[in-house]
Amino acid sequence: MRGLSVPSFYKIMTFKEKVNALITEALLEKPSIFLIDLSISDSFKISVGLDGDNGVALQDCIDISRAIENNLDREEQDFSLEVASVGVGSPLKFTRQYIKNIGRTLIVTTNSEKIEAELVEANDVFIILSWEAREPKKVGKGKETVQKEQQIPYTEIKEAIVTVTF
Repeated sequence: MRGLSVPSFYKIMTFKEKVNALITEALLEKPSIFLIDLSISDSFKISVGLDGDNGVALQDCIDISRAIENNLDREEQDFSLEVASVGVGSPLKFTRQYIKNIGRTLIVTTNSEKIEAELVEANDVFIILSWEAREPKKVGKGKETVQKEQQIPYTEIKEAIVTVTF
């Protein structure tokens, strides 16, 4: 069977599995940090996106980076590595991210509307947003400020981003 080459996707799959296992193992040491995104390009550029219940410190990124880099053999497969915390403008992907952002303002896009409001509750099924709105008075002319609240299931959320106000 000499002369037959192994298809490259087998190498990529095996390499990705190794990287994934190393990240999983490293995150066991840091239970408040969690993986948001892992991608490995065809040129073996590893990009790791992290988030944390209390944010992600530079040292957390360094530790995860070392756990990956020190356990992969560049002689076996050359690679580049980038480990970073997800940015402020990054969409929320996991329930854990919604829970950590309770009390902050989100811009939530659903199939039918876009709402900018405070996240007041998050569980495994839905979030609850709260905001003030100006609506016509029920009696008389003019408008009044009313407190609105809306429950939105995760299944209806297309995108949710934390807004930063100064």
